[in-house]
Amino acid sequence: MKIKVKKLSHYKGDLPAYQSKGSSGFDVRAQIDKKIVLAPGERSLVPTGLSFEIPDNFELQARPRSGWAIKQGMTLLNTPGTIDADYRGEVKIILVNLGNEPIEINDQDRIAQLVLCPIIQANLEIHEELGNTERGLGGFGSTGI
Repeated sequence: MKIKVKKLSHYKGDLPAYQSKGSSGFDVRAQIDKKIVLAPGERSLVPTGLSFEIPDNFELQARPRSGWAIKQGMTLLNTPGTIDADYRGEVKIILVNLGNEPIEINDQDRIAQLVLCPIIQANLEIHEELGNTERGLGGFGSTGI
């Protein structure tokens, strides 16, 4: 499936690409003038320099990079982040440092992966009663550890 991509004026480098034949996501890079240092618990909105024309009934999901998450505790605050089909602005990534040490983000660092996903919009209907299940009203922790 072809997706139109717009490089914004501050974008440097080649378009993102899938790193292997079986990759579900492609990495996006920080497009920044000076490094960002995130202390533990801090967050930052990091520009990618890209806008996308996503087809109807699809979204791009922004997801953390697993190596960065396990090694340093860097993740996305609202993971997965949704980029809607009707959004045409710059994609920016909300990074948060959940690690124990400050983390530097430099220009051109790979900061997240984007995954194209199909969307089905629901038709919501109000009902007084819902069907029963074995779980019923059991919530958080009700199915065990």
